Amino acid sequence: MKPEMNHANHSNLVAIEKPIYGGSFLAHVEGKAVFVPLTLPGEQLRIRITQSKSAYASAEVEEIVAAAPERTAPPCPHFGTCGGCHYQHTDYTTQLKLKQSILRETLERGGVTVPRDISVLSGKPLSYRNRIRLAFDASGKPGYRSRRSHFVVPVTECPIAAPLLMEAAQAIAEIARKVVPPLRPTELALFCDAAESSFFVSISVAKAKKIRFDEFAELLHAQIPALLGAELLLKSKDSQPPRTVAHWGAASLSYHAAGFDYRVDHGAFFQVNRWLVDALVVSVTAGHSGALAWDLFAGVGLFSRRLTASFKRVIAVESAPCSTKALAANLKGTVGIPVRAATHDFLRRDHQEQRPDLVVPDLIIVDPPRSGLGAETCALLGAVGTPALVYVSCDPATLTRDLKTLVNTGYSIQSITLADLFPQTFHLETVVQLRRS
Repeated sequence: MKPEMNHANHSNLVAIEKPIYGGSFLAHVEGKAVFVPLTLPGEQLRIRITQSKSAYASAEVEEIVAAAPERTAPPCPHFGTCGGCHYQHTDYTTQLKLKQSILRETLERGGVTVPRDISVLSGKPLSYRNRIRLAFDASGKPGYRSRRSHFVVPVTECPIAAPLLMEAAQAIAEIARKVVPPLRPTELALFCDAAESSFFVSISVAKAKKIRFDEFAELLHAQIPALLGAELLLKSKDSQPPRTVAHWGAASLSYHAAGFDYRVDHGAFFQVNRWLVDALVVSVTAGHSGALAWDLFAGVGLFSRRLTASFKRVIAVESAPCSTKALAANLKGTVGIPVRAATHDFLRRDHQEQRPDLVVPDLIIVDPPRSGLGAETCALLGAVGTPALVYVSCDPATLTRDLKTLVNTGYSIQSITLADLFPQTFHLETVVQLRRS
């Protein structure tokens, strides 16, 4: 008798075929694709269908009948319940192979011709995160969202985070309960420098009346002297971003990376892997020099600052208010010029002016958000005609879409590097070097 796909309690015996971007692995039941988390290729399992749609189904493991030899014990006691990690059940070498496979298949399935070799940039697979975000359960314990729901899973440790951050999170929860009136945080964001010598904390609350935030911050600083700055955010009742209602200490910290000290302000984007920042900068910028470079989606200037050593002029474009002041500070006294603008607006102005004195840059670096560049921005980049383009991506699907467009405008792919900035998770960074054909 054929298995009932629509019966939530029905058990199916399956063989896992390959990894899928997003953390799950592929199996088939009656020809239908089934996505199963926490498994490995080659494993035989009994699974329970939890959701069935017209094109695919989702399932959970009931029994591992035959485990893959690469399966290992996870380093975190919360793995499987917590939704933060996806690959702790296998060794790091296997994780990298899984990600290479996913990246190659995503690109090729999207019509991108992939070089024979995809290089891998990797570092230590634990304690790498310089930034974490936690929520709080009803009792005031910090944790991450559950893998299966939005419920908060209280955590006492997080092997992928810098130890200072988890120490601070536990201290914040303890002090928040003791202050009068209690702080009652809903979310917590922490960011530290690579050496764990200083850190920021942003605390979100639903109500901010009568909160003595200075007293809270002083107590936290006394317990963890590395605290450099703290802010209290009041969550909006609509879709608006939260607003800062109290602040203590410094508004920025100094982050040493790639040979420079970068100013990083509260809320500004900075690469999350403290072991790989230097190597990532080298991977993106090495071998490039000339008269002019553009760094688009520049953030606080991680790539721009390095480019000022090999280019006569560097234009760094950034629109996020939390990053622009730090970008200007990090480029002060160099050949770098900060421009406060959205990338597509900057490119539109350049394209529409069509001035004969406009200089074509020798290099353009783009490091867009997960949504990628999009058709218009790719077309505008193609119209600029720069000979060298470096695309830093955090999503292989949008990267694939954009690469196909860029190749159609006249670029060819020179190399692809998988930068594993997010070990133990399905997330991956990609650095693509392109040249004008």
